[in-house]
Amino acid sequence: MADQSKQERYLAITKRIVELVGGKENIQASMHCATRLCVVLKDYDGINTDDFDNVDMAKGAFFAGNQLQIIFGAGLVNEIYEVFADYTGTAGKSMAEVKEVAAQKMNPVQAVIKSLSDVFIEIMPGILAAALLSGLTGVLSQWDVVESNATLAGINRLVSLASSGVFSILPLAVTYSACKRYGGRPILGLVMGAIMLSNSLADAYAAAQGTVDVETISLFGFNVELVGFQGGIIIALMMGFVVAKLDKFFEKVIPDVVKLLFSPMCTVLISTFPLFLVIGPIGRALSNGLTYGLLWLTQNVGLLGYMIFAGVQQLIVITGLHHMFGAVEATLLADPAIGNDFLNPLMSVALMGQGGAVLGYMVLHIKSAKTKELCIPSFISTLFGISEPAIFGVNLRWKFPLVAGCIGGAVAGAYVFLSGVTALGFGTTALPGLAICDPVSNGIFGSNGYVNYIIAHVIALGIGLVLTVVFGKVTERKA
Repeated sequence: MADQSKQERYLAITKRIVELVGGKENIQASMHCATRLCVVLKDYDGINTDDFDNVDMAKGAFFAGNQLQIIFGAGLVNEIYEVFADYTGTAGKSMAEVKEVAAQKMNPVQAVIKSLSDVFIEIMPGILAAALLSGLTGVLSQWDVVESNATLAGINRLVSLASSGVFSILPLAVTYSACKRYGGRPILGLVMGAIMLSNSLADAYAAAQGTVDVETISLFGFNVELVGFQGGIIIALMMGFVVAKLDKFFEKVIPDVVKLLFSPMCTVLISTFPLFLVIGPIGRALSNGLTYGLLWLTQNVGLLGYMIFAGVQQLIVITGLHHMFGAVEATLLADPAIGNDFLNPLMSVALMGQGGAVLGYMVLHIKSAKTKELCIPSFISTLFGISEPAIFGVNLRWKFPLVAGCIGGAVAGAYVFLSGVTALGFGTTALPGLAICDPVSNGIFGSNGYVNYIIAHVIALGIGLVLTVVFGKVTERKA
């Protein structure tokens, strides 16, 4: 009787949702994630998310990724989805198929951004864990008491090891998630990620600095350098897509009797060629061009260059190529004519702009417990210099917070230029970055480097927060 009562309640919930979205004929597809029922509609006109606050057991609703997402909570959403999918005739579709249906109503730019977000949501728990641990070890390493105590130093060393795990294999994790997102077998994505990070290839960062010999082979008349793809996030995304498409192709065309043997082999082997011949070189060239173009702006265009760099630097984080700035920062510090790092404060305020955007998004959805669960730890990670959870977990998913955060970073970049804030080292930003901030600044806002550093970050955070709220209100009215 209890099970029957539950089913009747879930059916009533289903019928109410169907009524609010305009009937079964307006529903194209449905799926569920860990906490939300996701529904793709043919026509979104007239749909008001506030109406779903009164749906039994629902904890709110919002639009994201061209889907109506209704929050029910872990476990409960699985049971409701079974009834909903059966009642609406949308059962049997995979997550990839549903996302493809949703993408059909997006323009190409929206579809690419949504795909990027989908990929990183899958691996976000690992990134968030590593980010917070990285911030923790960054703070602990600044304390003399930690280094002077053997046990505390040992604990900090373990924290450091734990924090670097995901980031050292991020391309592998991305190929896995991307392959899964586009309908391929995730294990083949893992294999491709392992190829990208193979120890038999020269380390990408060492190769960029010229500290390692790079093996060259000849393929179809082209000289191909066997360099790894550490930090190659965009390349990993593209390769995950390629692997998935090839996997589905070979699963269709290879006879069943030999499919198990030859389908995965053909997918992995053939995917390797575009990795080294096309996708890898093009991805590297585009990312390197963007990275060094930004550096040129800061050194040659003054105030505007600082604003542009701080405004778009966090977009470089999406590519994974932001690690290359370390080599440039080391050069700045080693150059007797410069002797300081003017890039570090710019990267720090760029990051803090994204942190402010996360807070702004949480303000917009302050009644949503799920949003708080996502936004609070993402914001905390930005305080310790790690922005990936904020970008991939929140800002990139809804786009307007990313834009607001970039604007906040750009305005704060102008303050960095005018105040003359620099750093005496590199490797840490945000709160830990205070430890390497130059105490003396040469600008128009006084000579206290610490005060100007803090003010710049408050500007980035405040503008990112306020603009996210403003953009969010405008977006809601248009919806």
